Parts: sequence; structure tokens; C-alpha cells
Amino acid sequence: MTLQKRDKRALVILGAAAVALIVWNYLLTRESTTPVVSAAGSIPAAEKRLARLRRTAALLPAREETLKAVRDQLALREKGLIQAETGPQAQAQLLQILRRLTAAQSIEVRTVEMGQVRPLGDDYGEVSVPVTFECRIEQLLNLLADLTSQTEAVAASEVRIGVANEKEKMITVRLTVSGVVPRRLVPEKKGVARF
Repeated sequence: MTLQKRDKRALVILGAAAVALIVWNYLLTRESTTPVVSAAGSIPAAEKRLARLRRTAALLPAREETLKAVRDQLALREKGLIQAETGPQAQAQLLQILRRLTAAQSIEVRTVEMGQVRPLGDDYGEVSVPVTFECRIEQLLNLLADLTSQTEAVAASEVRIGVANEKEKMITVRLTVSGVVPRRLVPEKKGVARF
């Protein structure tokens, strides 16, 4: 089959039209890819978002005041922490406080033990010093009252009482006093060695 002149000319025109159609289609689709924002839906949504941002901005000063008050309270409470370089130094400071208080009540401390520094929550540590002594019940009560009135964060964590002398109304006391220290004084637990 042979192509005539007229057929060849029709094929050339058809090819040129196809190329023109492809170029024109490419240019039209390229221009239409820009995003079109619907005006009807965006204005109410923008107004709602603006109102929500204004409410949040209005609450900001009150939140900043609350944060400042909480930070001030935390700083005031952390003044009661026993400040020391090491755990044994903190225990020594706790023992000094305890000796000062027992001397004020005319109590003679017989034995002193040193405990370990333990974690107390996520941010603090606890040092404890168990002591043993003999005294009268009113001396013990005065000692416990004096212990709670200290500026340091110390408290009696354990009290064991036994009878020492019934005639003189003396009791044997094993008192464990604990104090709060910064978390950095708590020794890190060493587990399995890492390779």
C-alpha cells in the first residue's frame, strides 16, 4: 500500500496538531497547579483561630504570675536542704544539728550510726543518722518538737522506745533523723558493666 500526497499531508498536519495539543495541555496544567483557597471557608476559620489566640494571650500574664509564685515557693522550701559537697558531709551536718538539739535537752547520745544516702523522689536525696540515748519522756517530746522547728528540712523518720529504768522513769530511745539533700549527693547505682 502506497501513501498518496494527500495522505502524507494529512499525517503531517495531524502530527503537528498532536504536538500543539500536548504543549498546550502541558502549559494549562502547569498554571492550574497553584492552590486556590476557598474564600467562604477561610474567613470564619481564621476568626475562630484569632479568637482562640486572643484567649490564650489573655491568660498568659496570669500563668506567668502563677509560675513566678511557684518558683518563689520552691526556692523558699529548697533553702531547707542540707547543702554539702558529699553525702558523708551532709550526714555530718545532720549529726551536728542532732547533737545541738540533744545538748539543749541535756540528753547524752550513746551510739551513732551512719546510713546511706538514698533517693527521695526524682529530684532529692535523703540522709539519715540513727542515734541511741536514754532520757525522760518529756525530754524526748521536747527534742521532737525542737526537731520540727529547725530551718533545715529534717524530721524523725523512726522512733523506737524501750524501758531503761522504771523507778526513775527513764526510757531508751533509738531515733533515726532524716534530712533532705540535693539529688547530686545520691550515689549512682552501678549495674552490669557495659562493653
